[in-house]
This record gives sequence, C-alpha cells and structure tokens, in this order.
Amino acid sequence: MNIQCPLPTTNKDSIRLGHGSGGEMTQQLLKNFIQPLFKNTWIDQAHDSATLPWKSDQLVFTTDSFVITPLFFPGGDIGKLAVYGTVNDLAMGGAEPKFLSCSLILEEGLPLSTLKRVLESMATAAEETGIKLVTGDTKVVERGKGDGIYINTSGVGTLLSNHPIDPSYIRPGDRILLSGDIGRHGIAVMASREGLEFESALTSDCAPLNWAVKALLQGGVEIHCLRDLTRGGLTTALVELAETSGRAFELDEEQIPVCESVQGACEMLGLDPLYVANEGRFVAVIPEEYAGQAIAILGEDPVGESCAIIGQVSDNPSCQVILKNGLGCDRLLQRLPGEQLPRIC
Repeated sequence: MNIQCPLPTTNKDSIRLGHGSGGEMTQQLLKNFIQPLFKNTWIDQAHDSATLPWKSDQLVFTTDSFVITPLFFPGGDIGKLAVYGTVNDLAMGGAEPKFLSCSLILEEGLPLSTLKRVLESMATAAEETGIKLVTGDTKVVERGKGDGIYINTSGVGTLLSNHPIDPSYIRPGDRILLSGDIGRHGIAVMASREGLEFESALTSDCAPLNWAVKALLQGGVEIHCLRDLTRGGLTTALVELAETSGRAFELDEEQIPVCESVQGACEMLGLDPLYVANEGRFVAVIPEEYAGQAIAILGEDPVGESCAIIGQVSDNPSCQVILKNGLGCDRLLQRLPGEQLPRIC
C-alpha cells in the first residue's frame, strides 16, 4: 500500500501543501478518443465495469472519481458516495465486490476533522458492502485548487452470474425493471447546497445495490443488463443502453415512481425528475417471464420497496427511448444537452 500521510501546517487541524502529482462529453471522449486509442475487447463492452478472464473466476473491474459540493448532505457524504458508487458499478456488472483502492486528492487547508469524518464514513460503507480497502494513495494540491477533497476509487469483484451482464445481452421483449423512486439524490444535494427548504425534508437515496443484485441472481432471475442511475438520471442511463445495445425502449410514464416531494420540488425548480441524479437506484433488463419473480425478490430489499416494471424492449431498430404518457402521447427521450445541475457525484 502506497499511502503518504499529509502533514499539518502551523494550523495543526488542516492539510499542508505537499508534493506529488457522465454525460454526453464522457460518451464523446470514450467514442472518439479512449476506445480508438486503447481498443480491446473489454473497453469495447462500453459498460460501467469490465469483465476480465482470470483463472477459474471472471473478474469484474471498475474505476470512478467523486467530486461533490457540499461534502456532507442529507442521507450521505462524499465518503459513502466513493464506496457505494464503485460497489454499485461492480454490481451492475453482476459481480460480488471484493477489493477496493482509494486515492485522495486533498486541498491544502482541509481540516483534518473533515478528512477523518470522510474516512470513517468510507470504513462504515466498506463494512456494510463487504468490500475490502487494500491499497491507496494521497496527494495534496494548492489551496483553492481542490474543492476540499476529490476521491478516486477502483474496485475488483468476481462474477456471480453464468455470463457477463452487459448491454449486448438485451433482447426484444425484455422488461425494464426500475428498483425504486427517482430523483431524491439530485434534489437533496441541490437543496443542501443552495439552502432550499421544502415542505417535506428530502434525503439522498445514496445506498449500496450489491445485496439487491445478489438476491436477484441467487433467486434464479435471469438478468440481461443492469445500469445504475447516477448523473443524468433515468433517461440518460436508458438512452446509453439503447444506443449501446442497438435496441429501442418503450416506457410507461405512469409506472415510473416519483415521490411527491421530489415531484413538487422539480415543478417548483423547473426540473424533469427523469433527468435528476440518483445514487441508490438501478434498472434491470430481464426476460418477460422473470418480471413477477424479480419484483417479489427486489421488494424485500430496502432499495427496492417501490420497484416497478416501467417498460419493455421493442424490436424497433431505431435505438430510441420512447415515453408514453397517460393520454397515450409519445415523447422521444434524449440526452440532456449540457449539464442540468452542477456536478453532484
């Protein structure tokens, strides 16, 4: 383990300057630069993680970086996000999380009490999810250059299913299962950042998803694809899956759960809950015959209390996501151009 301990300055409670070194833009970078330059079977999977051959096991590997303001928000903090986010990406590949690395980018002047609180939160989250932190690194940047703390984590897990779970397995007729109500994280973080108060207090849906996915797989549910709903929300996740799989998705708006508090906040702020970020929700694309079984299993897990079948995969070759409302009108869902909110994950 390569960990450099930051030293205090004359202010013993802050970090000293040391030596050392989602969205449409992400997709364009991946397509136009990263995949052509680093072309291989695994990066071409275009999924949240890569399934790798390793002796008798299939390894699943992922990495992510986390930046958020404020560092602490109702229902979570950057430490929880860093662990849960990586564990959830492994789970979306159908993997059981095993090992975690962590690199900290710390801003000069960060209170050590803040760092301690973040690390304690990470330790609790790691214990909750069963992943082991085994290596890491720290670097310190100049005051005003780091927004307090940035965290990069990488995770390794072993495949639980008998085949990789990724967009290439999506088939016409599959049902789209949403694990719970959407939009809590984005609204909770925005309210905390901007000092907004709503009639009902909102907390982030920040939660680990690995136990819910494991329950589905151990319960015998065949899963073709999984995707967690983070920056860009439900719409962005489904548009990405439609484009990668070459399939079209048809959604029923009335089946998509949105709690009253989130709906009211979105109406007041002029936001669409379909695009608001989540940190504890996912979609599962499964064969039709497993839909009822999956709902029953997922409903037993806290993250799946309001789970619902929200649509299906069609044989339309358009690779589009179509939302049908209660009046029978169709709406074409697309990626939101630019950023709807400042980064919140």
